[in-house]
Amino acid sequence: MSDSYRIEREHMVENQLKKRGIRNSRLLEAFRKVPRHQFLPRNLRGKAYTDGPSPIGEGQTISQPYMTAIMTQSAEVVPGDRVLEIGTGSGYQSAILAELGAEVYTIERIPELLEQARETLRQLHYDKVHTRMGNGTLGWEEEAPFDIILITAGAPEIPGPLLEQLAIRGRLVIPLEEGYSQVLYVVRRSQKGFHQERGERCTFVPLIGEYGWKKDPRTR
Repeated sequence: MSDSYRIEREHMVENQLKKRGIRNSRLLEAFRKVPRHQFLPRNLRGKAYTDGPSPIGEGQTISQPYMTAIMTQSAEVVPGDRVLEIGTGSGYQSAILAELGAEVYTIERIPELLEQARETLRQLHYDKVHTRMGNGTLGWEEEAPFDIILITAGAPEIPGPLLEQLAIRGRLVIPLEEGYSQVLYVVRRSQKGFHQERGERCTFVPLIGEYGWKKDPRTR
């Protein structure tokens, strides 16, 4: 791993994350360690540490580093957590979660992206990331319940199966459509039910599936 990329990662952490209020030291260290450029197509690796999302093919993106950080910080990940991620994409979010000590179960609906993510994660030795191709809005029932569920795509509403698969005291983080944009929500489950916390505005690709968008709203 080249020195130039290490320097760029440090600049990303200092200028994009810490200055915007990301304070969790374990999370910041994970961002310093995970080589984000390796999760991008080769022709885009020079822009891996810029302050924004990047295309990864098939109409999908790798999220802005800050948005990946705020979603992960909102989930309050601790070592040993079982995490369900909906939308593997490049695999970068999965790697960050694994660095934090989580056991990660991640679902992707696009086979080309999943194959590339699997290969990248394998090369980087993230052995606690388990992958599956399928409809993420159905969750991963046989591995439930999960301490954390992260949905890395914008949904019209929270998929019911994912709420059912969230453990008591678990946290679900999801971008929900609200007006002309999306808002990040954290849902906490207790013995009494579910409690929603509204976060900041965001922009994600749409969540396609039985309990999400039936077809890509961007093509209407």
